[in-house]
Amino acid sequence: MRIDIVSIFPEYLAPLELSLVGKAREAGIVDIRVHDLRQFATDKHRSVDDTPYGGGPGMVMLPEPWGAALDAIRTSVEQPPVLVIPSPSGYRFDQVAAAEISDIEHVVIACGRYEGIDSRVAEHYAARDDWAGVREYSIGDYVLAGGEAAALAMVEAAVRLKPGVLGNADSAVDDSFSKVDGAALEGPIRATNASRAGQSVTLACSVYSSATTTTESSIGIRVPRFMPVLHRRRSDVHGKAHAARFPASAGPGTGCCRSCPP
Repeated sequence: MRIDIVSIFPEYLAPLELSLVGKAREAGIVDIRVHDLRQFATDKHRSVDDTPYGGGPGMVMLPEPWGAALDAIRTSVEQPPVLVIPSPSGYRFDQVAAAEISDIEHVVIACGRYEGIDSRVAEHYAARDDWAGVREYSIGDYVLAGGEAAALAMVEAAVRLKPGVLGNADSAVDDSFSKVDGAALEGPIRATNASRAGQSVTLACSVYSSATTTTESSIGIRVPRFMPVLHRRRSDVHGKAHAARFPASAGPGTGCCRSCPP
């Protein structure tokens, strides 16, 4: 997998040399290249922004430097890349989106700043036959100063799903949002033989299965408490599956089976 990231602050992406992503780069699992957008500006000031057409606050990133940067990346590879643009107006980036990105051979992430990237950039590359499409993603209902923080989050979420990145492949399968059609959280976790604040926990191998069962059942408590929207989604997903198996039962939410949310 290759990931190109374009930014006016390439130093912001330095954490991608650390931890799991850094090890994945060293192992050759992923090839991450960071590009300075200002290197593709043509005036003496290396300008990459201008005032909005029609007036208004803030500045808009010019399409010309972006076109030069993206075209340079495109000519360096044979595989048509997917252009990803972090944007508060994009689709929600979740675990499903992370898995989709993880399966793409070549991803180019365009980190905007100011009021964002001139919308003609996304329109142009979405229409190009030598690109595999444009995806705009939001990592949450809030606004950041730029797309670099979002890029860090998306890259780590996607790369950790690549085979060989995690020490235990089952870790990704057991992640929050990876079960029940993406609608479950992990249960409470505790270190083996740990004692803190008067609470001691011993999880010997002989009781591992019962501890796992307890963890799974506790998900029904954690989800509605911390993420009520996720709880409703999980209830809907389970309700459809439950109705297919037990059409005459009372349905989810009534304790009709161990998996039903309370």
